[in-house]
Amino acid sequence: MELRDYLRILHKNWILIVACTLLGVAAASGFSIASTPKYVSSTELYVSVRSGTDSTTSEAAQGTTFARQAVTSYVSVVNSARVLEPVIAELGLDITVQQLASRVTASSPLNTVLIEITVTDDDPARAAAIANSVGTNFSDIVVNVLEKPEGEGAVSLVKIETVQPAVAATKPASPNVPLNIALGFLVGLAVGIGVAVLRTVLDTRIHSSHDVELVTDKPMLGGISFDPDAKRRPLVVHVDPRSPRAESFRTLRTNLQFVNVDGGPPSFVITSSVPGEGKSTTAANIAISLAETGAKVALVDGDLRLPRVAEYMGIEGAVGLTDVLIGRAELTDVMQKWGRGQLFVLPSGRIPPNPSELLGSGNMARLLETLTSKFDYVIIDAPPLLLVTDAALLSKLAGGAILVAASGRTKRAEMSGAVRALDHVGSRLLGVVITMLPTKGPDAYGYGTYTYGDTRLEPDVEELSKNVRRRRGK
Repeated sequence: MELRDYLRILHKNWILIVACTLLGVAAASGFSIASTPKYVSSTELYVSVRSGTDSTTSEAAQGTTFARQAVTSYVSVVNSARVLEPVIAELGLDITVQQLASRVTASSPLNTVLIEITVTDDDPARAAAIANSVGTNFSDIVVNVLEKPEGEGAVSLVKIETVQPAVAATKPASPNVPLNIALGFLVGLAVGIGVAVLRTVLDTRIHSSHDVELVTDKPMLGGISFDPDAKRRPLVVHVDPRSPRAESFRTLRTNLQFVNVDGGPPSFVITSSVPGEGKSTTAANIAISLAETGAKVALVDGDLRLPRVAEYMGIEGAVGLTDVLIGRAELTDVMQKWGRGQLFVLPSGRIPPNPSELLGSGNMARLLETLTSKFDYVIIDAPPLLLVTDAALLSKLAGGAILVAASGRTKRAEMSGAVRALDHVGSRLLGVVITMLPTKGPDAYGYGTYTYGDTRLEPDVEELSKNVRRRRGK
C-alpha cells in the first residue's frame, strides 16, 4: 500500500483508532489506580580488607582486589535464609523467608567494593527498617561467620560498613502514573491502527474508485450518492432535479459521450454483478437525463427475469420486449412515450421461460439495429452478470456494457467475476458506475466534487445537444 492508502485508512477508521487509544489510556489509568503503591528504600555497604600498620602498598592493593572479587559472592548471600531469618525475627514480620527474599534485591556496581541493598514494600517506614536490618545482619554473617579465621580470638580481615543508611521514601516508586498512561496511549494507538489496517485488508468490498482500479482498468464514469429514499422515489432526476444526486446522474450523462469514441452504435447495457446494486434505477435516471438534452432516447427493460423499469416509470408493462421478439406485437405498438421529452420506454412484457435464448436471438439483434437507427441513445437494463448470461449476450449485441457496483456491498471478487463474464463473450466493458456512495467520510461523494465545484466534470448540455443534432443530420 502507498502512503495515501494509509492516510485513507486513518481517515476512514479514525473513530476506531480514537476508541482504542482512549481504551488504552483508561486501562492504564485503571491499573494505576488499582495498584497498591510500592515504596523503595536502599542502603549502601562498603566492603574492605583490613591491613596491618606496617603493610606495604602492594598488600593494600591486593586487599582491595580481593574485596572487589569478594563482593560478587557477597551479593548472593544477601537473600539467603541465614541473613533474612534474623530480620524477620527482629522486626516481627509475618512473612516467610521466600516472601521477604522477593522484596529484597542486592547489586554491586562494576569494579567497586560497594553493595547496594534495595527493599520494596507498601509501607515506606517498614521498607527502610527492613533494608537497614538486612544490611546489619548481612554484615554480621559475612564478617563473623563466613570470613572469620579459624582459631580462638582470631579477627576477620573483612570489614563491612554502612555508608548510606536507608530512609523512608516520601513518594511511591510504583505505580508510575504518567508513564503508565503514556504506555497505555501508545499501546492503544498501535492496536487501533493495527485493527484498522487489518480491517481494511480483509475488507474486499468496493468502496471507491481506488477499489475499482484493483479490479479493472476501465474508467469510473460516475458516482451516485446514497439516498435512503431511493426505493420510494427512484426517478430522482425527474422528481428532484436540483438535488445533488440528480446532478450526479447528469455528470454520468456527460461522461457517456466519451465512452463511444469509436463511433459505434449509441446503445448501452446497464448491468451489475449481483442484484440490489441499483442498475435499474441507474438506467432509468440516465435515460431521463439524456432526454433532457433533447436527445431521442429509448429505454429498454432487458431484465426478463425480474423487471423493474415499468414499475419505476409508472407505465403498463404487460406487453413489451418479449412480445416483439416472438412476433406477437410490433415495436411501434409497445413503445410508450414518457414525459415531455423524447423518451420512449419499451417494458419487458411477460416473463418468458427462456430469457437467455430470446435475448441472444437474431430477432434481438435486429431489434437493436432498428432502435439504434431511430434513436440517439438506447439504454438497456439487463440482469446481473453473475446470475445469468443475459447481460453478457445483450452487451455483445449492443455497443458495450456499463457495470454498476454498490459501495460497501459489492465485493471485488464479484466485480472481477462480472468483468470476466463480459470478457468471455468478447463484450466491451465501457466503464463502472459506483452507487450508494456515502455522503461523509473518505469515500464520500460530494456535490461540489462532481458538479459545480469542478468544471472539468460539469454537465455540458450544449455539447450533448450538438452531438445529438450531428447524429440526426447523418
